Amino acid sequence: MTGYEQLAKKLVQRAKKKGAKQAEAFIEAGRQSSCRVRDGEIEDLTEATSKGVGLRVITKDHRLGFAYTSDFDPSSLEGFVDRALQLAQAAAPNKLNGLPNLKELGKLGDTGELYDPAVASLAGDWKIKAALEMEKAGKAVDPRITTFDNVGAGDYVSEVYVASSEGMSAGYAGTYVYLAASPVAAENGQLQTSYWIDYKRFLSDLDAPESVGREAARRAVRMLGAKRAKTQQVPVIFDPLVAASFVNNIASAADGNAIYKNSSVFVSKLGKRLAPETVTVVDDGLLKRGLGTSPFDGEGVATRRTALLDKGVLRNYLYDSFTARKAKAKTTGNAARGYSSLPHIGTNNLYLEPGTRTPEELVREVKNGFYVTAMLGSGANPVTGDYSRGANGLWIENGELTYAVQEVTVAGNLLQMLQDLDGIGNDLQFRGSSGAPTLRFKQLTISGD
Repeated sequence: MTGYEQLAKKLVQRAKKKGAKQAEAFIEAGRQSSCRVRDGEIEDLTEATSKGVGLRVITKDHRLGFAYTSDFDPSSLEGFVDRALQLAQAAAPNKLNGLPNLKELGKLGDTGELYDPAVASLAGDWKIKAALEMEKAGKAVDPRITTFDNVGAGDYVSEVYVASSEGMSAGYAGTYVYLAASPVAAENGQLQTSYWIDYKRFLSDLDAPESVGREAARRAVRMLGAKRAKTQQVPVIFDPLVAASFVNNIASAADGNAIYKNSSVFVSKLGKRLAPETVTVVDDGLLKRGLGTSPFDGEGVATRRTALLDKGVLRNYLYDSFTARKAKAKTTGNAARGYSSLPHIGTNNLYLEPGTRTPEELVREVKNGFYVTAMLGSGANPVTGDYSRGANGLWIENGELTYAVQEVTVAGNLLQMLQDLDGIGNDLQFRGSSGAPTLRFKQLTISGD
């Protein structure tokens, strides 16, 4: 047992001894380092360590207290436990307050490896070399790449431990490594920016720095000469990066708290067909090598694979234990948190399962339409489902990507968009903990000139 796991258990025991009916300690410790370069020079080089613990206590009369600290000095921790209990005494009682019980905690599943020694032991100059390689490769793509807004690389090693009075005591360590590039292309007084990123747990899975730099540059250059399109209704294709944000909109509508408050378009739609059979959206906390993979969620509940949409039918909402109790439902292992916050509903690895079509096929079948490569704004309003976002991309004519388009708005409604999903690519990509393939919608409104 590590020192942190022992400490978490000790804090729980101390809180119980001082009168808490239930107690839970959540410890996070990490080390992160990053580097940013500009024009061949190091702009920023940082390395930091952090650690902290959050303590949740529930009193006999159902009052909740929560405190957190990054001071692990034994004398300070004594007062820290007292503070959590004092805050509980000042809180209003709520019979729904409580920690997940043994049955709700469940049996921890197999996540596979989450920790990569190669990331944990990266040479100090790896980040500098990687960032410089990205910038150099990006500039070599085209002389119109004048500079980069941002080029960076970094790594992160973290540990998480949870102990509770209800029988939970476990921890895990994980690693993360990333590359990101945001170039600027210039021509005839017009500036265009774009970006590309790769983010993985294992160094061997990470794209080469040169390929990230080149892809970022290619995306910026192809937007040069962009103009606005006429207002019209046409088929619209989302590239995987944009499609991933659409999948996040689906998860927001399936948030158990939004459902409980009647503030989601998915209210009372459980068991109903919302999309074609080709559409399956999954949140999977056990996905091998996934950025959002962990054996347990933010309150120690075993993570699992939860299908939100299964072959087009809405099957599940996402819950943490408190919201599940409110809604007379069961937790889905979707409590997200840091040590300084109480749990709230989040996602693990969220993705739309790939189809069988190539992205090129999906484009080829469109006579007149819009291929979206970047979007502004947050997307769908989960209450009404109304979807409206600023968009950039490429116009499709006779099955081919032609000229660049910018400063238009793509609008629709989440429920209608799900029904109109008529093409799913075979190119599922994760550039973070949310992933998607290329998606094609039968018709959306483009607002431009």
